[in-house]
Amino acid sequence: MDAASIGCKPVSSVTPLRPRSGQVAPGSGGPLSGKPQPFGRAYGRPRNELVPWAAAGTTFTHRMEDLAAFLARQTDITSVTRLLGMAWRTVGRTVRRVGEARLDPDRWKGLTRIGVDEFSYRKRHRYLTVVLDHDTRKVVWAAKGKNAETLCTFFDLIGPEQCAGMQLVTIDMSAAYEKAITERLPNATIIFDRFHGQQLLTNAVDAVRRDQQRELRNAGDPDEAKVTKGTRFALLKNPWNLTVEQGRKLSAVLRNNVQLFRAYLLNQTLAGALDYRQPKRARRALDDWLSWACRSKVAPFVKVSRPIRAKKEGVLAYIRERLTNGIVEGTNNRRRMIARCAFGFHSPDALISMLYLCCGGIELQPPLP
Repeated sequence: MDAASIGCKPVSSVTPLRPRSGQVAPGSGGPLSGKPQPFGRAYGRPRNELVPWAAAGTTFTHRMEDLAAFLARQTDITSVTRLLGMAWRTVGRTVRRVGEARLDPDRWKGLTRIGVDEFSYRKRHRYLTVVLDHDTRKVVWAAKGKNAETLCTFFDLIGPEQCAGMQLVTIDMSAAYEKAITERLPNATIIFDRFHGQQLLTNAVDAVRRDQQRELRNAGDPDEAKVTKGTRFALLKNPWNLTVEQGRKLSAVLRNNVQLFRAYLLNQTLAGALDYRQPKRARRALDDWLSWACRSKVAPFVKVSRPIRAKKEGVLAYIRERLTNGIVEGTNNRRRMIARCAFGFHSPDALISMLYLCCGGIELQPPLP
């Protein structure tokens, strides 16, 4: 019985035990088909034989490895070792082997809309770059680093033909990712995530509030400084979500602190401009906002208006496509759960293997009761 007759690729070394005639192979669900070849020595060397129920270089069956990978999805590696009696490193190698074997090798073929984001997996600025398909919502690629060279590695992998067919790419306002996309994807439209832009504005509003609070406290008015300190959530929330008490605080800001209320209006005006469905109206509103922000004499907003003006076309692309980086950002919660469940990762390769296993669309068939 050769490798082709059982639907497996020939390999150089496989070391599972030889089943006897009629014996049920572990994890196969039934007796082996065909007559098993006798094990022995060929020219003084041990002879290895390929079997359909185990991979090369492992002493575990496919179903056992599926069970270990399935449990690794649900809990930490230490609990898997206690349940299955496997060594900690063996579970890690099994997860990596299952991920590499089950991951679709054609997952990036036909990609037209992708999202790119970075993920911090360790302190001291250790990052992964993650690429997700907007249509399937699956992670298609991940690698260590967050610079332009890292993303260019992915573009080299998919090839120039696939790069030419890319239509939309959503990113945050990362200059490194923007540079790589501009150079390697000639036909792709860059969409800057709307919520990253609004995060810059909310941070600017909070910076103005803290500056005003500090000035009032230094001027000898601690009571007014305390009132200003308590307006944070009233300034950052949407008007329709304000409570009665927060509405009173916002009215007090309007009466007593003109500069802080101006910062609030700047934030709400840009949010309203991005809500437009018509690109022409959105462009006109964004141009008016940029002009107002530059003349507002509110230092944090003058600073924020510069990157928004430089990336205006990418911001307006959201109006046409209504596509954000929210799906990619949403997988951050899944990634952090994976990292916390493992109590951190020393190697990015281990995290990437778990990321593919949990977010790469891999289907497992463990022998569950």
